[in-house]
Amino acid sequence: MTVSLAARVRSLLNDAVQAYQGRQGGRVLNDVARHLDGPLRVAIAGRVKAGKSTLLNALVGTRIAATDAGECTRIVTWYFRGQQPRATAFPHATRPVGLALDHDGSRYALDLGTLDVETVDRIEVALPSDWLGQMTLVDTPGMGSLTESAGRRTQDFLGETASVDAVLYLMRHLHSTDIDFLDAFNDSDASDSTPVNAVGVLSRADEVGGGDDDAIAHAGKVAAGYRADSRIRSLVHTVLPVAGLLAEAAATMSEKEFADLKAIASASDGATMPLLLSAGRFVSPTRAVMVDPESRGRLLSMLGLYGLRLSLESMRSGNVDRGQLCTLLRERSGLSELRHLLLTQFAQRRDVLKADGALRAIESITRNDPIPAAPRLRQAVERLRAGAHELTELRLLTELRTGSVQAPTEQIAVMERLLGGQGASVADRLNLRPDAPFETVNAAISGMHGHWRRVAQNQLIDPSFTRAAQVLQRTCEGLAAAVRMAPQRPQPPQGGDRQAPPRRHPGPPPVDKTETIRKPPSPEDKTTAFQRPTNVPRGPGNG
Repeated sequence: MTVSLAARVRSLLNDAVQAYQGRQGGRVLNDVARHLDGPLRVAIAGRVKAGKSTLLNALVGTRIAATDAGECTRIVTWYFRGQQPRATAFPHATRPVGLALDHDGSRYALDLGTLDVETVDRIEVALPSDWLGQMTLVDTPGMGSLTESAGRRTQDFLGETASVDAVLYLMRHLHSTDIDFLDAFNDSDASDSTPVNAVGVLSRADEVGGGDDDAIAHAGKVAAGYRADSRIRSLVHTVLPVAGLLAEAAATMSEKEFADLKAIASASDGATMPLLLSAGRFVSPTRAVMVDPESRGRLLSMLGLYGLRLSLESMRSGNVDRGQLCTLLRERSGLSELRHLLLTQFAQRRDVLKADGALRAIESITRNDPIPAAPRLRQAVERLRAGAHELTELRLLTELRTGSVQAPTEQIAVMERLLGGQGASVADRLNLRPDAPFETVNAAISGMHGHWRRVAQNQLIDPSFTRAAQVLQRTCEGLAAAVRMAPQRPQPPQGGDRQAPPRRHPGPPPVDKTETIRKPPSPEDKTTAFQRPTNVPRGPGNG
């Protein structure tokens, strides 16, 4: 019986914990083992005022703020799912302290009480959020703050062995310090960050280009430019534009706030147009609208000028209720794309990312604390990595993003997708519809396998490309095995009410259906190995 990757890693972790029992490394490895089966841990990092707390509120689906926000934002705060809301502070070398966490009907208020922020290691907050059941979120102090210790806390935390499984790095625009931080983060010996599990977020997208009506579209172009930058590709998996303020409003808008928006929308254009020219004008006293300045101020802080213009335009164009308006704000914010990425790239890869992080932890601790058992443990890590194709795929994905594989651009795009760069499911890897028939999936796998076998046999290509092609052959074989073992979907009725007999899987797919119609590459023809197989579905970089 095949032993799963998680089981093999857990066994090795237990061995390492025993070897380091009574030492600091043993305590760290014990924590890694305890979290191996838990939800994915995703850190939110970035410079001060990048919008980290706003994005966190949008993902969680509720507002949470500290009574002394300036103090709490200097502490690493973990958010996880719990049946009842509660908060706990963990001071240095003392017992945990329960914190007040009150809900006033619109938000949770977290109170540190008399605790000194400099004495607190971290805060843990439990909330009844469905999203937190899928992944634990970690809010980190902003870099570049006036308080140097806050930024240092984030760097120390993210540099810790196996602290998190993935990172969202927020930036309002690409600053040199962002590049420096991501460079240092990826180069850290203890860091678990790679381009595979780090995502750049162009935050506050509704303010790009001055926050005019085309701000979101402009932010999309800026993000696309970042994605095309080879330096950025080597540091993060992708860059997505997100308007956190719109996403937060979509998740938390109250009936009172919607009613105020509706009252403003009911006023004439002549009354509202001057108000929307600037933030100062929107909150200035006026009799032109039946909403007081204080309420308008709350709307401004909730939506920003871009969100206000979008909301009022939508409400004037038809009979829009609160749910429909929130849906529009959510769609325009880019949050859905970010959630989809988190679920496909991170959550689907949870076990692999956690296994990789655990092995990195063992490597780091055995290197920093070389006890007699350390060489044996490192050798065990090397053997496990060599025998786990999931980890080989992860390593190749990183090499593709960092430019270590010398191959044509269009081939790199196909390789990234086949390795799960656009989603880990078979359909995502093959760029097929989720309901594609078995025969179509089987033919696509067969064509891909034959293609990468020919590439691997081409003696004129770079050795790094040859090694990548060999890995992809093994990936295709794994996909073929998974498809054969997958349960069959019921077939539609054939002729009246009679049910068609269940379709049986054919035997193992042929290695290459194209061999009878395509001759193998000759050493004189460098391009043959790069040609698209006739039965491979078209996709990015694949014709």
